[in-house]
Amino acid sequence: MTIKVLLIAFIGFGGGITVGSGLVALITVLGIVPRLMQLSKTYSFIRSYELSIILGAVLGGWMNLRNASFSFSPIILAPVGLLAGIFVGMLAAALTEVLNVLPILAKRVGFGEKIIIILMAIVFGKISGSLFHWIYYINH
Repeated sequence: MTIKVLLIAFIGFGGGITVGSGLVALITVLGIVPRLMQLSKTYSFIRSYELSIILGAVLGGWMNLRNASFSFSPIILAPVGLLAGIFVGMLAAALTEVLNVLPILAKRVGFGEKIIIILMAIVFGKISGSLFHWIYYINH
């Protein structure tokens, strides 16, 4: 029993280290914090940015493990969901821009001059997938 618990703890710790390293690598590659400081001209708040990222990751992980749930009215949830969707979309767009995925894909497929078609397909696919997910799970 003790070996089983230690093995599970070791696997969980290893998974956490892996995911945490990936998050740090993503934030570093995208240059989110330096770009945010540059745009907002808040270089003196670098420790606050670092602390908020760390606290957000730790509290988000803890709440996920505790299966925490909150009950808010749809009036509050709609703007929060919209902002969360915008954040995820912008993060995905920034990652794609950094890795130059879309230009490479467009050239290989033969759509070099019609990259807007690929972008619109991705946008409408994300929108329809999100709407299907939320409508289906709300009604079932």
